[in-house]
Amino acid sequence: MAKWTNGPSVLPNTVRDRFKYEVASELGLLDEIEQKGWADMPTRQLGRIGGKIGGNMVKVMIRMAEESMAAQSPKR
Repeated sequence: MAKWTNGPSVLPNTVRDRFKYEVASELGLLDEIEQKGWADMPTRQLGRIGGKIGGNMVKVMIRMAEESMAAQSPKR
């Protein structure tokens, strides 16, 4: 799978790949991906996978930032 970003990643490649396959399975696209491969999948279907991953990643990153800020703030 091609890597589109040049900067550091939040997750290791193995975790990202596993996450992509889990989401594809939830959306019922896993059989088609296994038959065609990622490169031959329609953009609309890949967008569904990426959108779900992106939405979940944002939620996780917000939660991590909130936990970090709570840990850094002085106790009252």
